[in-house]
Amino acid sequence: MSSEVAELKKIVEALQKDVTRLSDESEIRKLQYKYGYYLDKCLYKEVTQLYSNSPETCVEFIGGKYKGKAGVERLYLGRFAPRFVEGRNGPVHGFLLDHPQMQGIIDIEPSGTHAKARFRALMQAGTHKSVQDTHPRGFVQWWEGGLYENQYIKEDGVWKIFKLKYFPFWHASFEKGWANKEIGEFVPFDTKTFPEDQTGPDEIGEQVMLWPDTRVVPFHYTHPVTGQQVRDDDLRAPGWGEDVKDSKPALSLG
Repeated sequence: MSSEVAELKKIVEALQKDVTRLSDESEIRKLQYKYGYYLDKCLYKEVTQLYSNSPETCVEFIGGKYKGKAGVERLYLGRFAPRFVEGRNGPVHGFLLDHPQMQGIIDIEPSGTHAKARFRALMQAGTHKSVQDTHPRGFVQWWEGGLYENQYIKEDGVWKIFKLKYFPFWHASFEKGWANKEIGEFVPFDTKTFPEDQTGPDEIGEQVMLWPDTRVVPFHYTHPVTGQQVRDDDLRAPGWGEDVKDSKPALSLG
């Protein structure tokens, strides 16, 4: 009987771990989805409150790295809010900035307090013709596709964004499509750091990529069958018929 009880305890413990993991995955998925919904409507104060207060917290965006909660607030409150909604917290009439969050793959680390996830964004943005004379963007409409490779942290039982890494993959005007887009046409890459640029990043990154560059954003997870990571050379994108060794180096998540 004692052996049966011991076995039942093991089963219960395993089930408890599975339930906790599934619950954590659900909370992280909801966290990322809520991030997208707040971002849709330029609720930047609410966005920043989703981030951890850890000094290691950061955002990597358009070739720049914004460090700590101060860097996070500089990006959303100091850069995005003035440019898109004249500094207010919330939307302005006639400006579209939808950020659907899709295809989430979430992995909880053994510690149970950290996690990694990959999400896809397919953004629709622009201005209505009725505000083209009053909104600083004029009359514009564009698409954007990108990937997130994020890290999350559980603080006092609550999951928060720890390190957000967004890789914009392509931009396209609604009229011309992605085949005709120019690099930096819609969102320019960072070139100056804070404080020279009062709303700039703390560091300029080296991994600047945008269509027609089609290098693979690395996966935080291994292959589910082989347990192997994708080879670096297979993450690169040589020209048709060209040697992969002559192409740009593979991207990294480091």
